[in-house]
Order: sequence, then C-alpha cells, then structure tokens
Amino acid sequence: MALNVLEHVLVPKHEILSEEEKKRLLETLNISEKQLPKILLNDPVVKALGAKEGDVIKITRKSPTAGKSFYYRLVVKS
Repeated sequence: MALNVLEHVLVPKHEILSEEEKKRLLETLNISEKQLPKILLNDPVVKALGAKEGDVIKITRKSPTAGKSFYYRLVVKS
C-alpha cells in the first residue's frame, strides 16, 4: 500500500498557486521569484502535488499563537 504524504498528520497543507496568485504574491512582497525560499522538484510533497519547476507552493501551518501561518516556496530542480 502506497503512502500519500499529503494525508500524513505531520505534513501541513500544501497547494500550488495559480499564475495570478503568484504574481500578486510577488507584487505584495515586492520581491522577485528568485528571492523566495526553495523546495526541490524531487521533494515527496512536490511530486504528490504534481508541481513543476517554477511553481510556487503555499504551505499553511497551524500556529499556537497566530492560528495559521503561511509559507511560500519556489519549486526548483536543484
């Protein structure tokens, strides 16, 4: 039986941003795509999502102080 990493209790919610969402994020933060933290294309979660190089992934984590916190990662080859 194969494990779906996206359903594991320790893996926070991951989702691929649309091109419009990606553009808005970069404008809001006033940064370029290359300034985002990276996540590798061969990461198990990236593979499970079917993300491709250049996609931006939004990670939603539960926080005891903030309720929810959002992190963004740029998918790269290496």
